[in-house]
Amino acid sequence: MTTPKPPAPATRFASTLPRFAPIFSALIFPAPIFLGLIFLALIPGFSSHMRLEAKEKEKSKVKPYALIIGTVWGPDDHPVYGVKVKIRRAKDKKAKWEMYSDHNGEFAQRVPAGECDYILTADLKGFKPIDGKPVHLLKEVTLHVYNDEREDTGLHLTQ
Repeated sequence: MTTPKPPAPATRFASTLPRFAPIFSALIFPAPIFLGLIFLALIPGFSSHMRLEAKEKEKSKVKPYALIIGTVWGPDDHPVYGVKVKIRRAKDKKAKWEMYSDHNGEFAQRVPAGECDYILTADLKGFKPIDGKPVHLLKEVTLHVYNDEREDTGLHLTQ
């Protein structure tokens, strides 16, 4: 009589694999899918939280300001386009802000909030009116800003 040979190592492992395969596949294969779903579920909440924090930081970076808005009026009391408007603090010699009037003769400039006097002038060098007649500024305008407010004004040109 012959004694049975023990199975080869691969055969022995193969015979035990079916016994552990259902447990192995039940625990290991769904885990990445489950973790992936959790990760995807957290991303929108995380990104919206980050967006809210970014908006709060952006709001905190915006400094308060006052707004100076005005219109440049021509000798015929119509708005004038393309006039360079200069704004300076009353204590300064040079203008800190410059802008041009738009097609409605309007201009706007943000200035720091706080109590201060501002002087507005029209720089007419190089400005050519439609009718060709020279114009000049009637007078400089002085505005007093108290805090973070809007101040409306007008600059009047004469011939």
